[in-house]
Amino acid sequence: MRFSTIGYYFRETFSSLVRNSWLSLASMGTVTISLLILGSSLLLILNANQLAGSVESTVEISVFLKDNVSSDQIKNLEKGIGDLQGVSGVQYVSKDQALEDMKKNLKDKADILDGLDKKNNPLPDGFRIKTENAGQVAEISKQLEKMPGIDDVRYGQGFVEKLLAITKWVRLAGLVTMVLLSGASVFLIATTIRLSVFARRKEIGIMKVIGATNWFVRFPFIMEGIILGLLGAGLALTVLHFVYYELVKQMQLTLPFVNLVTDKQQLLPYLASLLGFGLVIGSVGSMISMRKFLKV
Repeated sequence: MRFSTIGYYFRETFSSLVRNSWLSLASMGTVTISLLILGSSLLLILNANQLAGSVESTVEISVFLKDNVSSDQIKNLEKGIGDLQGVSGVQYVSKDQALEDMKKNLKDKADILDGLDKKNNPLPDGFRIKTENAGQVAEISKQLEKMPGIDDVRYGQGFVEKLLAITKWVRLAGLVTMVLLSGASVFLIATTIRLSVFARRKEIGIMKVIGATNWFVRFPFIMEGIILGLLGAGLALTVLHFVYYELVKQMQLTLPFVNLVTDKQQLLPYLASLLGFGLVIGSVGSMISMRKFLKV
């Protein structure tokens, strides 16, 4: 491609942006608002996933053994549990250790257990089991219940299922929101640019008659869409950056137990994807708007 042609593309692009400044601002504002909502949804989903993952990591299976289980049987059980698919960790908890843990958890109310000692400890021996993910807890619990020597298995039945259901719906709602907003953004950009194309339809017709290729005519409009998309995305990212980090600061002061995502390695890919998305919807919107007017 010759430099004179590239220069023509840039002159046409910036000339169109200036000549249709109100339409350009409207397009950029549309992209900005759409990506602000889209970016907010992404950050909400990112934080919801982190919160769900944090809660899921605390989920464990408690196994209680029968009274007559011998030391050898306990060792065999520990090995058998550790070999189950999906089990990431097994910790044996003796009845004495369970009593000590209970006293620590009760803190200043531990005196209610003063009457209990090693001789009259009613707590059973057991295991605490971690799984690779919370979705495996129910299935592994069923396998544990069939093992000899195990009296009871608990993992927060009901709570885990609700937690997984909420996580699933949050992700699904986020995906649907992204698809709808993406479609609306492309439609609005295409409509705005189509107005610019319509105003120049005679010029396009003349260029086609004298032999200009479709890409020669189309390219300045695509560049126009890309510039508007990038400007809108950049403005949206700037606003999101300042608002989000101000929100993080306020949350740390008022609700310090809620940990929002602040790791740049996690945030940057999401924010960079918004910039790429702005570029894509700008170029796609331009291409869609050009199809009708190129059929000369």
